[in-house]
Amino acid sequence: MQIRLSIVVFVAALLPAQQLPEGPGRAETEKLCKQCHELARSISLRQDRTGWTTTLVKMTAFGMKATDQETAAVLDYLAKHYPADDLPPIHINKAKAIELESALSLRRSQAKAFIEYRDKNGGFHSIDDLKKAPGIDPTVVEEKKQRIVF
Repeated sequence: MQIRLSIVVFVAALLPAQQLPEGPGRAETEKLCKQCHELARSISLRQDRTGWTTTLVKMTAFGMKATDQETAAVLDYLAKHYPADDLPPIHINKAKAIELESALSLRRSQAKAFIEYRDKNGGFHSIDDLKKAPGIDPTVVEEKKQRIVF
């Protein structure tokens, strides 16, 4: 039993490093993203360069410690290896909190409030309905409406 547990712990320790493809900026990405959360959460966003820039600015505002060179390396790495064009559409009436956070750039508390509102009031039928939901930025909805399905 002890050997099995040791193997599981060893393999689990390797997984985050294996999630990220090799390339310039990988080490910086691992270092900076692990300051606050697990790597899987960091790379789940899949954004264009502008989206990744916004995320890095937000993370810096939340206290991420990084040099300008580290931030630039992370931005280049994420934009190359986790681009927005690989993103599937998000079914707004079925999406989980993590999907809402990444697809609509919501904070955890906003995603939770959105789901509570959706559960209480029923699903959305149009982009205009979605723009009226509490905690949702209408400009973000407009920018990402090509990815949203009902």
